[in-house]
Amino acid sequence: MSREYLKKATLTAQSHASEVHDTVKTILADIEAGGDAKALEYAAKFDKFEGNALMTPAEIEAACARVPEKLKADIRFAQDNVRRFAEAQKTTVSDVQLEIVPGFIAGQKAIPVDAAGCYVPGGRYSHVASAIMTVTTAKVAGCRHITACSPPRPGEGVAPAIVYAAHISGADSILAMGGVQGVAAMTYGLFGLPRANILVGPGNQFVAEAKRILYGKVGIDMIAGPTDSLILADATADPFVVATDLVSQAEHGYNSPVWLVTDDRDLATRVMEMVPTLIADLPELNRDNAAAAWRDYAEVILCADREEMAACSDDYAPEHLTVQAADLDWWLDRLTCYGSLFLGEETTVSYGDKATGTNHVLPTSGAASYTGGLSVHKYMKIVTWQRATREGSKPIAEATARISRLEGMEGHARAADVRLAKYFPDENFDLTADE
Repeated sequence: MSREYLKKATLTAQSHASEVHDTVKTILADIEAGGDAKALEYAAKFDKFEGNALMTPAEIEAACARVPEKLKADIRFAQDNVRRFAEAQKTTVSDVQLEIVPGFIAGQKAIPVDAAGCYVPGGRYSHVASAIMTVTTAKVAGCRHITACSPPRPGEGVAPAIVYAAHISGADSILAMGGVQGVAAMTYGLFGLPRANILVGPGNQFVAEAKRILYGKVGIDMIAGPTDSLILADATADPFVVATDLVSQAEHGYNSPVWLVTDDRDLATRVMEMVPTLIADLPELNRDNAAAAWRDYAEVILCADREEMAACSDDYAPEHLTVQAADLDWWLDRLTCYGSLFLGEETTVSYGDKATGTNHVLPTSGAASYTGGLSVHKYMKIVTWQRATREGSKPIAEATARISRLEGMEGHARAADVRLAKYFPDENFDLTADE
């Protein structure tokens, strides 16, 4: 049985992509040339904010004081989970060394990048969780300086909950600046900040394009598109829970795809009947986003069996993948392409987005077929080193000289020759390349 589309998307994530490249490129060039003053000019234009770009300790303390104690407790709970998960991840990377041949040692070191720039969205929604996810992992990795950057609200500044989350997570500086100008300020080291070695965190299409253009000058976590989610559900799933979970992710944005893949036609029909009602019950902004996403980007796909469902999911390589089906261990073993996996009705993408400890900065637009999401490892450089005794270098030098000559790289060969001649003057070596 081929896949049957009970609902087919009419648009793709690229259908409404604006021509932002030239705009972003111009802004970056202006700020690189004009420095702090030009960044502030763009901040006044786009953020409509004329307060301090770099928050003072007193401003941070005042913002934190405005956060209700109950919310502080929730933020601390989520941050502690993210920190402990990141610490566990860090233990999976260690310094190692290996004696390649007697007397020749090669090794690996994991070194954190020096300065991290963490972008925290603050436009439609205050992404408190993004501050936790990006700053905490950078802190655990061992970055010397961490800047959290978030769009300020006119006359108000950065949302207090974002300030609090970034502060307790370990941000050394908090930059009240959004969009391309915020990304540029971290990249170019404006306002007394160190130049960022890596830029991380989600953002709108302008932020994503700025990261794309700057990649190479700085490292980035990934180039993110609209968030996407896929649910695998069989006849054992609760249609109401499935429908609720689809709607919960569709509210991210008008172009956020959600997909249901199932082998049960009755489940699919019931979910499609429920979704519009659940969307209608959302607050206005959320409702508009979810309605557009469901109308234009959502798909419901009927498959023959669970193997076909799994193959379909792997083809989509979703950012978020939920399984509400029997035999969860089978799915865990079988599925291979996803940013983060949520097994069973008892967990949901919303948990991972906010509080479970796994990171919510994840690959979108099918990128999960080749990469994972943000982790403590993204902030670390895996570098290698080597050391040798003279005897240990001998077989390496001989092989290097002959391989280099075979490749036609005589200069490389002579770097090996000179050492053999110096260390073993009484020996004759055959260093010619025999084809």
